[in-house]
Amino acid sequence: MDQQGVVKRRLAVLVGCNYPNTRNELHGCVNDVLAMKQTLSTRFGFKQDDLEVLTDEPESKVKPTGANIKAALRRMVEKAQNGSGGDVLFFHYSGHGTRIPSAKPAHPFRKDEAIVPCDFNLITDVDFRELVNQLPKGTSFTMISDSCHSGGLIDKEKEQIGPFSSSNRSPAMETTTTLRALPFKEVLDHLSSLTGILTSDIGTHLLELFGGDAGLKFRLPTIDLMDLLEKMTLRERHVDSGILLSGCQADETSADVGGGGGGKAYGAFSNAIQTVLKENGGALKNKQLVMMAREVLERLGFQQHPCLYCSDQNADATFLSQP
Repeated sequence: MDQQGVVKRRLAVLVGCNYPNTRNELHGCVNDVLAMKQTLSTRFGFKQDDLEVLTDEPESKVKPTGANIKAALRRMVEKAQNGSGGDVLFFHYSGHGTRIPSAKPAHPFRKDEAIVPCDFNLITDVDFRELVNQLPKGTSFTMISDSCHSGGLIDKEKEQIGPFSSSNRSPAMETTTTLRALPFKEVLDHLSSLTGILTSDIGTHLLELFGGDAGLKFRLPTIDLMDLLEKMTLRERHVDSGILLSGCQADETSADVGGGGGGKAYGAFSNAIQTVLKENGGALKNKQLVMMAREVLERLGFQQHPCLYCSDQNADATFLSQP
């Protein structure tokens, strides 16, 4: 409830992709979102009916495909658009990330960030920017991405806590780790094997396989994409509700820990977030949470540095507007 007595709705979409029985298999992603689901309910006041969970476990009826993830996010945004404003929206993603050649003419050598749903229908930084720009004034959209190359996953979001290096890192834990990263070539090779088309243009493959469900970056001609990005920039001057807590920098990888010897698997960043929340019962600012998670990861010897992207105001805002 805010100062005017209006009850804020708390809505969440939680996605975990382990890619079971594939060469890209991970082990901790589903555990991450189940742990976060519990935390949202017990600490942050989210109702069970307002939590949508998508995992690629064999028994899951609705898989976390690109289309299904975007549909779940659209439903969440539509609920906020139909409300009185001030809702708290949350998206947690644990799975593979990748970097793809930029579609922006001004950045021909730059790479853009994307998450990798279970069907490889990539969701890019432009898709998340479009989503954020649809939010009504006063509504927040917080995103945790425990994936490789996750820094910058909301296009044009301001960097608050960015690249960082330390020469005093502890040795890594004695445990099994897998990188939550899929190199561009692996993504391209997989899509090429499905389409049978000989081209290095990833958009061609995505449009062939997914049509209108492919990401904005691949559906729009370059000139239309640039026009859209310009309109997004103009709107950002008025309101920017996006808050991204990334598991690592754009040029780094995130660790998937465990999965062998009977131990419970988890994402290093997701686990660091849970550790910080358990050690600090009170409300934390977004920038405090990210810095504390960095300290946990560095103490344990992980070579990844979480980042924060949001407005100056949201950097000092309380994580998920904790009551």
